[in-house]
Amino acid sequence: MIQINHDERVVLTLDAGGTNFVFSAMKDGKQVSEDIRLPAYADNLDKSLDALVQGFQRVIDSLETRPVAISFAFPGPADYPNGIIDNMVNLPAYAGGVALGPFLENHFQMPVFINNDGDLFVYGEAIAGLLPKVNQQLEQAGSPKRFHHLFGITLGTGFGAGIVSHGQLYRGDNSAAGEIWIVRNKRYPKCFAEEGASIRAVRSSYARCAGLNVEKAPSPQDIYEIASGRQTGNKQAAITAFEELGEVVGDALANAMTLMDGLVVIGGGLAGAYSCFIGKILEQMNGTLEKYNGEKIPRMIQRCFDLDDESSLATFIAGRVKEIQIPRSEKMMNYDSLKRIGVGRSVLGTSQAVAVGAYAYALHEMS
Repeated sequence: MIQINHDERVVLTLDAGGTNFVFSAMKDGKQVSEDIRLPAYADNLDKSLDALVQGFQRVIDSLETRPVAISFAFPGPADYPNGIIDNMVNLPAYAGGVALGPFLENHFQMPVFINNDGDLFVYGEAIAGLLPKVNQQLEQAGSPKRFHHLFGITLGTGFGAGIVSHGQLYRGDNSAAGEIWIVRNKRYPKCFAEEGASIRAVRSSYARCAGLNVEKAPSPQDIYEIASGRQTGNKQAAITAFEELGEVVGDALANAMTLMDGLVVIGGGLAGAYSCFIGKILEQMNGTLEKYNGEKIPRMIQRCFDLDDESSLATFIAGRVKEIQIPRSEKMMNYDSLKRIGVGRSVLGTSQAVAVGAYAYALHEMS
């Protein structure tokens, strides 16, 4: 795993949305410039490219040291390794394929690295967030167990994901790894999961349970406050809204982690309501399936734990360690027989994790 602290190289970064571009720079794993915010000009390619050039140049002009690279997240679909964007939703100006990476490389004469925000979020948490935190806790407890894989999801406008394995970001052969948003929706099997695992899902569920038109449903933040009893409203509808989200997310994660096997980190705008849906996530992951004859079997080989809950974390850290003897010898060795997955909330915060991920990715590629 690359070390980002005490590295004097400067990398330009960008938080790219459909409304605004926010430019900055990082060094030593920290932001070293003021944010520069410019309109994204989502419907006008020339203006959008001009904004990118202007924003990065303004950051460069504010620095004492010339940056070594540009690294940022940009909404897909995209061919990320080649820096080609083909976004037709929140940045329609890029529809049809725009060689954004090569364009910026030609203009600024430095390497440019573009990734998906979900990927960079998980990479940041693997470098300096949940993954090292959990391994440190295991080490301090004297456990022989260590984790080397991290699967992360972002819950917000959409339902994104990313995969890091042994310090390497896994993007797939089509820059389409971790597309969890399009797995089957457990509650509505003809639909995809994002319909039940996003901001619109929470508002829609609340509206249905409260007997409202969805346009009149509160924001997810307000729904969380209602569910927590800190704001007036239909409390049962609020609780149900997040439980339904947890059910869909938990089912999707059970499928993903059956193949992935590692820690899970949750970020995005809805992560603040973690306590309202983590129970349903674990209920799905620790649930059962059936054989044709009706006999039940565990949904997953691993046992899943909530890393934000003290009791659950203690059991997760302790594992099931025993000493066993190597056959035909007098040597003994420790054996942790508890196969387990930890699910936890973002340690860095989503935006910071994406920035750290972008910075670390550039340094890794240039090392």
